Amino acid sequence: MTDSHTTWAPESCALPSVERPLREEEFADLFRNELISAALTAPGQADLLLNRDSRGRAEELIARETHCCSFFDFTLTDEADALRVAIRVPEAYVDVLAALVGAAEQAAGRSRS
Repeated sequence: MTDSHTTWAPESCALPSVERPLREEEFADLFRNELISAALTAPGQADLLLNRDSRGRAEELIARETHCCSFFDFTLTDEADALRVAIRVPEAYVDVLAALVGAAEQAAGRSRS
């Protein structure tokens, strides 16, 4: 685990509280190793580009995440050189999505411009 931990999981998450930091760290590890770019594209919408060979890992993690936080809507699309992960959330969760994108950028060693 990293020392700098950004919490983005909402209190409404069905995952037990003690497991949330572990799940967030799994996402951080994916982002640290595979993230190409991350952007909020509209309120409640974000696009992440991951290295294309991360599809299996991303699918498995996303499946577990949607089981506990069903408000996330993930769509994976293979592109020429990357895997696009489109994320949509209802209006009540736009802050959660913004925090997730921020955590992705932080894990990848980037800061928001």
